[in-house]
Amino acid sequence: MDLYEYQAKHLFGKHGVPVVPGAVCETPEAARVAARRIGGRVVVKAQVKVGGRGKAGGVKLANGEDEAAARAADILGMDIKGHTVHRVLVTEAAEIAEEYYVSFLLDRANRTFLAMASVEGGVEIEQVAKETPDALAMIAVDALEGCTPEKAFEIVEAADFPAEVAEEVAAVLVRLWDVLVLEDATLVEVNPLVRTPDGRVLALDGKVSLDENADFRHGSHADLVDTASTDPIELRAKSFGLNYVKLDGEVGIIGNGAGLVMSTLDVVAYAGEEFGGVRPANFLDIGGGASAEVMSNGLDIVLTDPAVRSVFVNVFGGITSCVEVANGVKAALATLGEAGKLKDKPLVCRIDGIRAEEGRAILRDAQIPGVELVETMDEAARRAAQLAVRGEG
Repeated sequence: MDLYEYQAKHLFGKHGVPVVPGAVCETPEAARVAARRIGGRVVVKAQVKVGGRGKAGGVKLANGEDEAAARAADILGMDIKGHTVHRVLVTEAAEIAEEYYVSFLLDRANRTFLAMASVEGGVEIEQVAKETPDALAMIAVDALEGCTPEKAFEIVEAADFPAEVAEEVAAVLVRLWDVLVLEDATLVEVNPLVRTPDGRVLALDGKVSLDENADFRHGSHADLVDTASTDPIELRAKSFGLNYVKLDGEVGIIGNGAGLVMSTLDVVAYAGEEFGGVRPANFLDIGGGASAEVMSNGLDIVLTDPAVRSVFVNVFGGITSCVEVANGVKAALATLGEAGKLKDKPLVCRIDGIRAEEGRAILRDAQIPGVELVETMDEAARRAAQLAVRGEG
């Protein structure tokens, strides 16, 4: 889960990373009040989960409360790379002598953590890596050893930080590592980390990505979920404990196992080319089992999407036999029908694996209106794509 800047800086402050206090505002009047409380010159920053805010006009300086309210009015409602601005962060405008960059991230390819640091901060790190790669230090950090003070000074030296800020930057790195580990993050980034004319080192902007697999360890992380900007269908799926991602297509997908679902997306997209570019409408993994309750919740989620015109249920009976899978599908459709949630959308089922023939027989004998049983994944994907075309089937 990616965080907004104000959320990232809250976690920074919690773990001792030096930040500039600020207030999150949803209206120009709230920005006026925040600027009055801070006093002096402030900066008004759009809160969106995307880079390039400054270039897009989403970061503006303001002298006094009236100007802060005006700048907030300019920014709120803006579209920045497809993200609508609903909040701004109003903070004290710090004087900047130099800008740096520091981050820790999970390096999956090398099965370690990676520290990145540069004295050329304030711009996108991809630009630094491309234009001046020698200015970007990349140091592996062992997960068990962590970022000790010694490792922090190694990073500072590799990035050639000025001697007068070396100790302060090293201290920030140690605390930033605490954010990464103690909050179960996969990325923590400060850009820019600045030195002020009076010698302070501050994190002026921040980015944090949290590992949602560790949510069970962090009850407070639930408060960081942006329900206002999250697709309501995805929120419902999460409440059911289902792995769901909304996509821009017409064929609803239900499968058990992430690998199988990913393959299903590819097969449906390929089959859909024959029918004018029909595409998958979602990623939905119901997990290793396919009980009636889980299947019912999955179908309920997919059928809620108004963009879905047909549904492809692609399940492999492994942990759960195909007999249980078929009974789960049958019971789920009965449950949804009784609740009036079974929309007039065709359902294509392909089940394979343990006791597959018996499972298919159960679905054939049930003769459920609108439900078709197809033996192979390719054939089922083609049929689902065909049924998703208006007027077909």
